[in-house]
Amino acid sequence: MKKLAVLISDTGTGTNLQAIIDAIKNKKLNAEISIVISSSPFALGLERAKKNNLKIEVVGKKDNLEKILKDNEIDFAILAGWKLIIPQSLIMTFENKVLNLHPGLIPDIMDGVVKNPDGTPGLWNRGKLTDIAIQNFLDKKATYAGSTVHFLSKEFDFGKVLNRCFEKILPGDTVENLYARLKKKENKIYVEALMKLCNE
Repeated sequence: MKKLAVLISDTGTGTNLQAIIDAIKNKKLNAEISIVISSSPFALGLERAKKNNLKIEVVGKKDNLEKILKDNEIDFAILAGWKLIIPQSLIMTFENKVLNLHPGLIPDIMDGVVKNPDGTPGLWNRGKLTDIAIQNFLDKKATYAGSTVHFLSKEFDFGKVLNRCFEKILPGDTVENLYARLKKKENKIYVEALMKLCNE
């Protein structure tokens, strides 16, 4: 059984963590959450972790994240709203083992472009955090918003793509209601990506 670390912060509400917890409970995902690591003691996801009796560690910038992952014998580290910089050394040590969810459509190759379901070019939103990325979909008059589950790599906001989702942008959409719809699909594709990695 694969061992997971879920890395959270106070930027999100812990819905990806909850989706993973639910998938494990429902026997859809053959894995266990060995530890939930938070960069903030005020992360809402910590309440979800406590309710499910998961091991918790709150860390700061100076803590050795690599050592924590090694000590817990982690197979995969799942970034779920994590906001501290992941050092290159950790990415290299845990190559193809650190998963991230990016609020944009990461291409399969560096100079590639993802096509939306209607054939229009998808926006990568490289370097943009969630609210700014969702606003960018609206500002650029994109026909679809989208998100990508990928492995972290030494290239910023890039890495092997594991899963993607698209959400049609509707007239009158705001950042809030567009992201509320997209978020449900993000929870689903994160679990699906983990299922492919863990259910062998």
